[in-house]
Amino acid sequence: MPHPDLTGRVVIVTGAGSGIGRAAAVAFARAGANVLGVGRRRTALQETAAEHPNVATFPADLRADGAGGTIVRAATERWDRVDVVVNNAGVTAAMPLADTDAARVSDLFALNVVAPSLLATAALPYLRTTHGVIVNVSSTYGHRPMPGAAHYAASKAALEQLTRSWAVELAADGVRVNAVAPGPTESEALTAAGLSEGVVESIKAEEARRIPLGRRGEPDEVASWIVRLADPTATWLTGQVLTVDGGLELVG
Repeated sequence: MPHPDLTGRVVIVTGAGSGIGRAAAVAFARAGANVLGVGRRRTALQETAAEHPNVATFPADLRADGAGGTIVRAATERWDRVDVVVNNAGVTAAMPLADTDAARVSDLFALNVVAPSLLATAALPYLRTTHGVIVNVSSTYGHRPMPGAAHYAASKAALEQLTRSWAVELAADGVRVNAVAPGPTESEALTAAGLSEGVVESIKAEEARRIPLGRRGEPDEVASWIVRLADPTATWLTGQVLTVDGGLELVG
């Protein structure tokens, strides 16, 4: 496939400080876009920006009141438009039913469901003008069971249903909405979930064993599909959830 040409486009990428978000921000920049990389960790964002001059950074907590509007203003004050919103930021939470409490569920959905919704809402007037694109980052566990982390899986299932519903809702405005659903990918997510190094390595080994291609994914392998879903020439593709998981969803 030819590489998308996004010269002059403006892209907001959340969770841009590491993993898939960092890879996506750099991939969009290499395709010619101006990228606003958003995340909570200023130093991590600076490391992302150091990889390409087209990446600017904006430290923000997406769960804060008014964060969506503040992020969109930062992009439009700099470049006067928004063409693509990549809702990548999210959190993984190991939470068996016996250990579930209201605060943890609320925190999980605040970042994985509410924050993407409010950022998309804030960007929508600009996306309507540019006939732009929303790309949501789900998970292969958005459409398969995840025992011990059911609320994480449910939050990603919600994001996939938002993708389909927004696609229909916004089609008349020329705004396309798609999602990528990665399988287990190298990132800091497991460590950020509070798991010990030994547990993390055990989980990674077990995931690699179950994946038909025999390994976990790399962030660049997911990022390339995020960019393709945002390609302005993909004019008839909307409401789709593309699973990129090495074949994991095909096996039990």
